Amino acid sequence: MLSIFICEDDEAQRSKVETIIKNYIMIEDFDMELTLSTNNPYEIINYLDNHTDVRGVYFLDVDLGYDINGIQLGSYIREKDLEGKIIFITTHSELLVLTFTYKVEAMDYILKDDSDIVQKRIYGALKQAQKHYQSNITPDKNRIKLKVGNQVRVFPLEDIMFIETSPIPHKLTLHLTNSTIDFYGKINEMESLAPVMFRVHKSYVLNTDKIDTIDKSNREITMINGETCLLSVRQLKKLETTIMSK
Repeated sequence: MLSIFICEDDEAQRSKVETIIKNYIMIEDFDMELTLSTNNPYEIINYLDNHTDVRGVYFLDVDLGYDINGIQLGSYIREKDLEGKIIFITTHSELLVLTFTYKVEAMDYILKDDSDIVQKRIYGALKQAQKHYQSNITPDKNRIKLKVGNQVRVFPLEDIMFIETSPIPHKLTLHLTNSTIDFYGKINEMESLAPVMFRVHKSYVLNTDKIDTIDKSNREITMINGETCLLSVRQLKKLETTIMSK
């Protein structure tokens, strides 16, 4: 998921940008969230210092009223988030040449003069960031990729407990460590997502690395997060063989 950051010292302008971003993310169902909106550049710096795997989109004012400006903040962001998308929203167009000095490699420069233009350019930046994010997702043996709504999302296998059929026709439910997500799919295709995924029942495909206990009498499997799956008699021996071969 892409994290959105805003750094703007004008409270009214910051609120406007927040609203534009939140509404567009919701309308387009983008795989993004507004992570931090602040007037203090050091809050973003501290966040990046404490989160080493951030994929971000950054909307920055140039004049922040601190001892560092938005361009210097952008330079720090570039060091921490090499693939981050940096967009400057400013009235100081004359300062944008400094982005080359600081090697910020900004995605866009938006002038505040026209609110309609600001909105359209923010939309364009978000759309481009989402497109780039999706095209650069490279699932490996430790991740699976699923289409959720209009978006393709990647989930680490370490977070996946199991997938089950939903009461809603043609829908499945992905059970993560602490949450669930519904999506359209076929249960008979889920086992092929990764070597650790195993179909234990006509309605369940689970992550064998996340099994806690197997109750043979009640034909029930408990996962490490406490959730349970049904187990068919026919699949019991095959499951035991699979687990033993690890």
